[in-house]
Amino acid sequence: MSFKRLLVTLGILFAVLIFSCNKQKAGHDDATDHDSYEWSYEGETSPEHWAELEKNSNCSGNRQSPVNIIDLNVVEKDGDTAHNTLFYSPKTILTRVRNNGHTIQFDFDRGDSICSRDVHYDLVQIHFHTPSEHTVNGIRYPIETHLVHQSKEKDSFMVLAIFGIEGEESETLERLESFLPLKEGEEKVINTALDLTTIFPKNKDYYSYRGSLTTPPCTENVNWIIFKEPSILSLEEVIRMRDNMPLRNFRNEQDLNDRVVYLYHNPHGFPRN
Repeated sequence: MSFKRLLVTLGILFAVLIFSCNKQKAGHDDATDHDSYEWSYEGETSPEHWAELEKNSNCSGNRQSPVNIIDLNVVEKDGDTAHNTLFYSPKTILTRVRNNGHTIQFDFDRGDSICSRDVHYDLVQIHFHTPSEHTVNGIRYPIETHLVHQSKEKDSFMVLAIFGIEGEESETLERLESFLPLKEGEEKVINTALDLTTIFPKNKDYYSYRGSLTTPPCTENVNWIIFKEPSILSLEEVIRMRDNMPLRNFRNEQDLNDRVVYLYHNPHGFPRN
């Protein structure tokens, strides 16, 4: 073989080697994306295995959610010393609703928000768990609504959680459920204004603690506000939401470890701007 031909052959082999390495690296990068693997609420991909599925997640961390809130152990605060202010209006745009295989998720344009300790969090989406993820004194509610807010700096979250009990029909939930049913993987573009100002219970007393997202990657930079008083919704509304999601899409309670759960007595509610 001539020297020139040898150089060409070596060049080709080198190019193949580089391509192979890059392909392996790309595959590894994909594996670190929490949307690139399948997790669920049962079997080998259930919450007990989430930390194994995503090595770079916080799912085995010490500040995980949800937790069981025990009233005997909470630290009570008179008034909303966290200085939370709600910025909710009837004109926030619901952009789409989708069944992502884990829950029904409603996505919003920036509009509704909450300010806490001078940090501004925008509402980005609402989703549901049936039954509830958090428990109070060991009691699990039929449904839990999560209003997920994200700071503009995108390095922290605030989730407002509302328990639901069965009774009268909820006008807000009825409006949300008017876009159902949705099959798994299906979504609908909505782009219409939705008034969420009535979604909260009348009594604004709430529990608060530092925790995590309750789904992979279980990120531990979440401020939780969990309203003590549940909202009222009809049995039909609970069933309709449940039938559009995986059966029992909740993560079991996590160890509280050294964290403290606070109970804020907030008789006047959050200020609104």
